[in-house]
Amino acid sequence: MDLDVFVSAHRAEWDRLDALLRRRRRLTGTEADELVTLYQRTATHLSLIQSSAPDPRVIGRLTQLVARARSAVTGTRRASWRDVTHFLTHGFPAAVYRARHWWVPTALLSTAIAALIGWWIGTHPDVQASIAAPTELREMTRPGGQYETYYSSHPAASFAAQVWTNNAQAAAMCLVLGVFLGLPVLWILFQNMLNVGVGIGLMASAGRLDTFLGLILPHGLLELTAVFVAAGTGLRLGWTVIDPGPRTRRTALAEEARAALGMAIGLALVLFISGAIEGFVTPSGLPTWARIAIGIAAELAFLAYVYVLGGRAAREGETGDVAKDERSALLPTAA
Repeated sequence: MDLDVFVSAHRAEWDRLDALLRRRRRLTGTEADELVTLYQRTATHLSLIQSSAPDPRVIGRLTQLVARARSAVTGTRRASWRDVTHFLTHGFPAAVYRARHWWVPTALLSTAIAALIGWWIGTHPDVQASIAAPTELREMTRPGGQYETYYSSHPAASFAAQVWTNNAQAAAMCLVLGVFLGLPVLWILFQNMLNVGVGIGLMASAGRLDTFLGLILPHGLLELTAVFVAAGTGLRLGWTVIDPGPRTRRTALAEEARAALGMAIGLALVLFISGAIEGFVTPSGLPTWARIAIGIAAELAFLAYVYVLGGRAAREGETGDVAKDERSALLPTAA
């Protein structure tokens, strides 16, 4: 294609589209129809130039024209409470459900690693000695020691807010850093499991594993599940870089990254609940069985939310990505 000839043949249409866009609030019905037609033609022209004779200057102008025209044709859309409701009942649970083949194995393997670390530390005094001095270990694991007072050492509200912030940041990092082939996600996940494993091992060696589990299970079930979901989704995003499937790598990454961003918001809400449990329930005077029952109930409610609401939404075609009419078109629509 001769670019100069092509530009000369269609410059008048582009200039006319630009003029209509400048006064789009005062267009007549005929002019509005003309704007739509010129928008479609210009989108086609942009596609032809990109594929046949890519010129940065021309492509830049047409890209700007098409974007402005698309905004004028489709209008500006504002989020509403209906969008929030749809996200909570369809988008977020569907995205978590679709990622289950990644986060469920991640959860099982991570739990096994934490248990293995706990067993190794609990059965090897030399490993315990490398962690801290005997007096420090006794201070951490004794009744009323650091492991127990940790949950009640600060006012419940501020403690819950601090826990929520830290966990939400960890989950967001797993989702965002997953694009680097998932390697940072594995490190974050290992650090979390190492902390849990150390607690299990030290408290088990002191004969107080039941106390430790009574402290961590009320909030830990939901909290760790959210972390596993974030890690599994991050790993899936990393795998998308390697194997995008039938989609182009750019399209696959865009779709999965948008879904992951939505999951970051949803998981922040889940972690807010687990943070509230950790701040108000874990250090409370409730019997251990009651605190654990609350944690189990929260965990089962989340799983039901994902597998019932999310499963239904996923079968209806929901992916957690933005609506199809809000995504960038893969191909322009010809006039």
